[in-house]
Amino acid sequence: MSQIESAFGIYIHWPFCAKKCPYCDFNSHVRDSIDHDQWLKAYLNELRYYANETSVNTVTSIFFGGGTPSLMKPVVIEAILEEIKRLWTCSESLEITAEANPSSSEIQLFEDFKQAGINRLSIGVQSFDDAALGFLGRLHNSKEAEKAINAAAHTFDRFSFDLIYALPDQTPDQWRRQLSDALQMAGDHLSLYQLTIEPGTAFHKDRVAAANEDTGTELIEITQELMDQAGLPAYEISNHARPGEESRHNLVYWRGQAYLGIGPGAHGRLMGADFETEMIHNFREPEKWLELASTKDLGMQKRRALTAIERRDEIVLMSLRLTEGLSADHFHTLTGTDLADTLDQDRLQALEKVGFVSFGDGVLKATKEGRQRLNAVLSHLLV
Repeated sequence: MSQIESAFGIYIHWPFCAKKCPYCDFNSHVRDSIDHDQWLKAYLNELRYYANETSVNTVTSIFFGGGTPSLMKPVVIEAILEEIKRLWTCSESLEITAEANPSSSEIQLFEDFKQAGINRLSIGVQSFDDAALGFLGRLHNSKEAEKAINAAAHTFDRFSFDLIYALPDQTPDQWRRQLSDALQMAGDHLSLYQLTIEPGTAFHKDRVAAANEDTGTELIEITQELMDQAGLPAYEISNHARPGEESRHNLVYWRGQAYLGIGPGAHGRLMGADFETEMIHNFREPEKWLELASTKDLGMQKRRALTAIERRDEIVLMSLRLTEGLSADHFHTLTGTDLADTLDQDRLQALEKVGFVSFGDGVLKATKEGRQRLNAVLSHLLV
C-alpha cells in the first residue's frame, strides 16, 4: 500500500489582476468592473454540480489562485468556503491557501481574509529590488513587499512568498546576496522560480532573453546551497520548505491525486472505478465561463478519460519534480499497474547510468542533476 495519505483538493480560479505582468502566461485578465455577486453565484453552481459525484471525498486542501485572488471580496471567499464545508466532509487539518500581492490595498485585507477562513497566504513578491520589480511589471515596490511579509507573518501561522531569479544580466553574486536577504524575512516555505520566457507573453513578443544556461545552472546551485543551509530544502524543483510545511495542495497535483478545478480555465482530475482518471478543462475566457456557470451550472469545455499512457506520463512527469520521487506502491495505488512494467528498461538504465535518475527500493527519482534538466530526462524516459 502507498504510504501517501489520500487527498482531495479544490482549486478556485479568480482570473482578474490589476495589471498583466509581461512574463505571465497564466489565465489572467484586466477588467474595469467585476460583478462579484454574479461570480459568486457561478462558483457556487459549479461546486454544487461536482459535489453530486464527489461528495464521498474528504477535502484536504483548497487553493484560491489566479490572477490575483486577494482582489476577491472577502465575503465571496467566505461564502465559497461555507458552501464547500456544507457539501463535503473536510479534513480537520484543512489547508486553505490564497494568493496575494504586496500592494498596500491588499495588505489591509489580510485580516479580513483570515476571518473569511484563509489559513495560509502565498505572496507574489518576485523581487526585493525596485529595478527588477519595474522590469517585471509589478505594481509594488520593495518597501511594500517587506510590509506585506511582515503583515502576513503577523496574521497567518503559515505563509510563503515567491521570488523570480535568472533575470537578464543577473549575476551569481547578486542572486546570492538577494536570496540571503530574502531568507531573513522568510517563514517556513519559499517558492523560487527561474524566469522563463513563455510564448504569448509580452517578454516573448519583445524577445527578452533570460539568463544563459551556464549562469542559470550556477544560480540553481547557489539556490540549493543557501536553502539547504537555511533548513528549507527543495521538496520540488522550485519549492522549498521546512519538513512538514510543504504546500499540501500543490502536493495533490505533483502526487497525481484527485482535485476539482473551479473557475475559468481551471483543470481537474477525477478518479473513478477501475483506476479510470478523467481530465476536466473549463472554458478559459472569463465571460464565457461565467455565462455558462451562471445559467447551466457548469463552465466545462471538455471532459474525457485519460488513456493508460497519458495517465502514466502525467504521474511520472509531475512526481519526478519532487525530491521524494514516485514510489511503485503509490503508482500501483493510482493505476493498478506495475511502474517498472510501464517503462522502457533500456532507456531507464541509460538514464541511471549517467546519474540522472535512480530506481532503488521501489522509488523512481530524478537526481539533483536530473532535476536540472528534467524536460530532457522525461523526453528520453517517456516513450
